[in-house]
Amino acid sequence: MKAIYMMISGVVLSIIAALAMAGLISLNTLIKPKTNYSSVMDTKEQFTGMWVTKDGKIRHELLPDGRYDEARGGKKSAYQGSYIITGNHIDYKDDTGFTADGDFKDGVLYHGGYIFHKEK
Repeated sequence: MKAIYMMISGVVLSIIAALAMAGLISLNTLIKPKTNYSSVMDTKEQFTGMWVTKDGKIRHELLPDGRYDEARGGKKSAYQGSYIITGNHIDYKDDTGFTADGDFKDGVLYHGGYIFHKEK
């Protein structure tokens, strides 16, 4: 019986790993720390909105549904994808599979070598 349980556990873990590697699920959704959900909402609302470089050439909109839309120069929607915010850290995955990250500090977003300020 123990051998069957171990075999099934191994198969389940292999399936989860394969789905995560294919980008179909996020391990963050499977491993949930104890969280104060009201503070998560406050954090998400704090960070959603339009973030812009000082010269205005990159406009990075964090949408409330966990998606983002980035405009570069005159190209609207140059990059689109999803994001996850954990504390003051943000992880991105664009729709082509490219990943990036950034950090929020003192009302500023540091991402990809750029500095973004939130539009008011």
